[in-house]
Amino acid sequence: MSQQFDVVVIGAGPAGYVAAIRCAQLGLTTACVDQWTDHDGKPSLGGTCLNVGCIPSKALLDSSHQYHRVQHQLKAHGITIDGAAIDVKTMLARKDKIVSTLTRGIDGLFKHNKVTFIHGHGRLMTKDKIRITHREGEETVNASHVIVATGSIPIELPVAPFDGERIVDSTGALNFEQVPKRLGIVGAGVIGLELGSVWSRLGSKVIILEALPSLLPAVDQQIAKDAERQFKQQGLDIRLGTTVKGAKSTADAVTVSYTDGEGDHQLKVDRLVVAVGRRPYTEDLFAPGIGVDLDDRGYIQVDDRCQTGVPDVYAVGDVVRGPMLAHKGSEEGNAVAELVAGQSAHVNYDVIPWVIYTHPEIAWVGRAEQDLQNEGIPYNAGTFPFAATGRALAADDTAGRVKILAHQHTDEILGVHIIGPQASELVAEVVVAMEFSASAEDIARTVHAHPTLSEAVHEAALAVHKRAIHRAN
Repeated sequence: MSQQFDVVVIGAGPAGYVAAIRCAQLGLTTACVDQWTDHDGKPSLGGTCLNVGCIPSKALLDSSHQYHRVQHQLKAHGITIDGAAIDVKTMLARKDKIVSTLTRGIDGLFKHNKVTFIHGHGRLMTKDKIRITHREGEETVNASHVIVATGSIPIELPVAPFDGERIVDSTGALNFEQVPKRLGIVGAGVIGLELGSVWSRLGSKVIILEALPSLLPAVDQQIAKDAERQFKQQGLDIRLGTTVKGAKSTADAVTVSYTDGEGDHQLKVDRLVVAVGRRPYTEDLFAPGIGVDLDDRGYIQVDDRCQTGVPDVYAVGDVVRGPMLAHKGSEEGNAVAELVAGQSAHVNYDVIPWVIYTHPEIAWVGRAEQDLQNEGIPYNAGTFPFAATGRALAADDTAGRVKILAHQHTDEILGVHIIGPQASELVAEVVVAMEFSASAEDIARTVHAHPTLSEAVHEAALAVHKRAIHRAN
């Protein structure tokens, strides 16, 4: 006899495991189905984010940043270290230990909240029946409500197919056992820039091929230009307006053929990372005719409550519209759990923060200046450089600025853009402010501790009305 649950969640990434835990907290009998395994073939919760995405990439970013500081920045502090070297195997082992700690942590949270975990591939057969395929065979569970949270996978280029050795996706780029002398990356988005930063800091010559004519077009262009300048100073070779035509790998190299405004070129690298984006993962997820619709890009179509066209079947995270961000998926999972339990819930998509974990970090929320100009929205802008803050100077980390955009008539904050130290942390203040429709004046009138990096946010808010204290307006 099939087990019966109030809710079955398919997928245990940030969207799925949060949905499952919140459902259980609300008193719903809950199961979570996921097929992810670790290097040893054992179940590993957390999806892409914890296993091969957000967490391991940040571990490598931090390790490589520490190595770079030892080599290039500590002398200014009076610290000299001779013979510094990177042990890649130790670095990777540290990364794997962090991943293991967090994935085991989710397993513990499931047990604490009485979430039933079933390892295997879930397929929705009817609106309330899920078939699960695993090593022991198949089983079927029934659910009053289903939440689909199967995430996304890397997009593969037909002209540069993955071979798992020389031509790899982002997962492969997290596991190089030695630093490539020359590393090619296709795509200068978030993933390409972060992975490029890791291996560049460790000594690789990194060449990034980007099809678009400008870097980070979705980012405020003043901030994007700051970023491009910083990346070039760090040695990243970013070639814009390029189209990859092919990639051939041999035993020891990859030859990439591409074109740009000057004609055809060939690039020889030790390894090639293809990081041109991700696509929703829906393979073998729905039985034919079940009624769940996909759009032309493979996203599950949902309404503003994340409900599909099938009653009591929801979808959240990377598999639906909106940015592919772990925190966006988590909030959707939390909101759907509360809706299923009969509560009110919503996700404010206008104030979802974005972060690129390069150094300097890049973080933003809301509209960019070019968006406001294109839409004809009147605004005031205030900027403030980290170089004018005592805390950044003391830390010898002064690159970047804070930029605040506020409506010209109401002063409501429309967008905030930060490039600089700890931008990922600093953006949280303005996300909260924007959630409550705060004005630039509200931040300007709020006391900020001194000396802190947050003073740059305070001064940028003052600068919106030409009132900055520590620089000329």
